[in-house]
Amino acid sequence: MEYFDVCDSRGRPTGQVVAREEAHRCGTRHRTAHIWVIRRGPGGTEVLLQKRSRQKDSYPGLYDTSSAGHIQAGDRPLPSALRELEEELGIRAAPEELDYAGTFHLTYEEIFHGEPFRDDEVAFVYVYRGAVEAEALRLQTEEVERVDWFDLQEVWRACQPPRDPRFCVPAEGLETLMAYLEGSGL
Repeated sequence: MEYFDVCDSRGRPTGQVVAREEAHRCGTRHRTAHIWVIRRGPGGTEVLLQKRSRQKDSYPGLYDTSSAGHIQAGDRPLPSALRELEEELGIRAAPEELDYAGTFHLTYEEIFHGEPFRDDEVAFVYVYRGAVEAEALRLQTEEVERVDWFDLQEVWRACQPPRDPRFCVPAEGLETLMAYLEGSGL
């Protein structure tokens, strides 16, 4: 069973711990790590998106952030981001290869597999710019069905109302990434 630190609005643990199932049943605020894999493409910045496994408890079969996952109770954001990147995509990165881009707050309520799902998370966002060949990645099949490169601006437009139904990328995550890119001159 997975356990998360309950956190405040800035992502700081409160000292309480909650089981994953309870966090998503009750909408208890917890932390996640989101990693954007980016590269320069012919038309500008491209992002690697994962197509979520159809067995996922939320947004099965949709394109999402390059890699993302919950931060386990007692863990810190950067080591969690490194772990998720390696587990889901097979990318073994050093801490200095991930740039911290900021945080965002995400909250929603949906029905998946006939059950209510309430999410309230503070996401810690990182950017990875190392060379990546999508075809050579070792995907965690329970989590990721496939990966594809997309133009960042096209993804941004697809995630604005009315949303393209192929994507579940959080617009707040894209905003955080785009602010980081603008601020770093990329």
